[in-house]
Amino acid sequence: MAFVALSAAAAFAGSPVSLTIDTQTPGAQIPADFAGISMETQILLPGKDGSHYFRPDNQALLNMFKFLDVKCLRIGGNTSDNPAVSVPDEKDIDSLFAFARRADVKVIYGLRLRLPKGMPEQNRGQPPYAELEKKDAAIAKYVMDHYRDQVMCFELGNEPNVYLKQYPQYKTVIAEFITAIKDAVPDARICGPNAITGKGDWARDTATDFGKTGQIFMITQHAYPGGNGRKVKTPEEGRDAMLSTKWVAGYQKMHDEFVPTLKELNLPYRIEETNSFYNGGAKDVSNTHASALWGLDYLYWWASHGASGVNFHTGDQVAAGDNPTPCWYALYWTSPNGYHVHPLGYAFKAFQLGSHGKITPVKVEAKDDLNLRAYAVLGDDQKLYVTIINKEHGDSAPGATVSLNASGFAKAEMMRLEAPDIAATDAEKLGGSAIGDDASWNGQWSPVEATPFDVPAASAVIVRLAPQ
Repeated sequence: MAFVALSAAAAFAGSPVSLTIDTQTPGAQIPADFAGISMETQILLPGKDGSHYFRPDNQALLNMFKFLDVKCLRIGGNTSDNPAVSVPDEKDIDSLFAFARRADVKVIYGLRLRLPKGMPEQNRGQPPYAELEKKDAAIAKYVMDHYRDQVMCFELGNEPNVYLKQYPQYKTVIAEFITAIKDAVPDARICGPNAITGKGDWARDTATDFGKTGQIFMITQHAYPGGNGRKVKTPEEGRDAMLSTKWVAGYQKMHDEFVPTLKELNLPYRIEETNSFYNGGAKDVSNTHASALWGLDYLYWWASHGASGVNFHTGDQVAAGDNPTPCWYALYWTSPNGYHVHPLGYAFKAFQLGSHGKITPVKVEAKDDLNLRAYAVLGDDQKLYVTIINKEHGDSAPGATVSLNASGFAKAEMMRLEAPDIAATDAEKLGGSAIGDDASWNGQWSPVEATPFDVPAASAVIVRLAPQ
């Protein structure tokens, strides 16, 4: 029997919503390493005290990675291509991969593609420009010789459309670098083109030109659906945009630019650098509860559209062009007691609680036109996980009263993602508990005593159902 009403006495003021889960025809498996993070290459260099951020004895960071269940770490960003930033040496690489081994993460490693200013790009392949190809090949060989089992792939450059401008030029350049790397490491896996939002045609054309030959292992793409964070006029407008259906339509538009071609070629793709707004995000927008609701929906949207993964760009600071800037969209910031988790980090954890399994179809029937999203996953543990995100917000925003119908599942528990206000930056709770800077957390699953149950405005609920 379906999971149906347990008590007719349960009555809420919200708008009625019915969710029917098609438990008989689950879809694709969400990869175990789907949810990842992206960080600047510069963070591999020793700090002022000579120590590395990524090092095997950074226990606080290891604890946070394991708590958030991070399985993919992308190293890149603008500093990977900035000629003013030193290229990490073998000791820096050793420290990174020693950490990665202890954290049990796969690494997407970015190699430099951009030439110093004043060196014409059209002279690629000629001295001294060919030296960069040799250096990249040497780094790839060192990494593969020592850490082959921890490498997902190598990226060539970061947003190369910014400096190579036209795809035909990029195609010529990338072919030379692929040849140089493959000559040194024949089985090196290359991914790209990791172009900016709006350049899905680069992803499509890279797949067409290099996917059939096996020279490209995976297509990688950047996405910042809100555009430039510095152009957000007011925090209120920024938060409204973040939770709007317009952003969701933008995901679909980007998807349609290149994913159909990838399906024809049987090539995987990953959104390996992304967040809400570029240039470090928008203060009082990217670091608020709104980002938690956005991020949770965003992860599930791409998981349900066949992506191999999503990597949120993060750090204490990131590069805006060639300049450092505060990272308002961070999952966490370094703190005296470890790492302080921001609202987006709560979304990351909430996703990990309900996403280990197969995406399962959900039919949503609502009396009113609510800005509500729902996703279901048939878990590897044979339980059913349903995540409901009510993105309505504001003083008069409607809540939802949700009924679930899931054939073959009965006993239900829930965990809520909530904050006092959509603009809250530091009062997030998951399962009734905040996450400590030491990666401690006491979140609890609570029994669902009655259905329909409430999903208030500006909140999310994860429901876990056991098979009958």
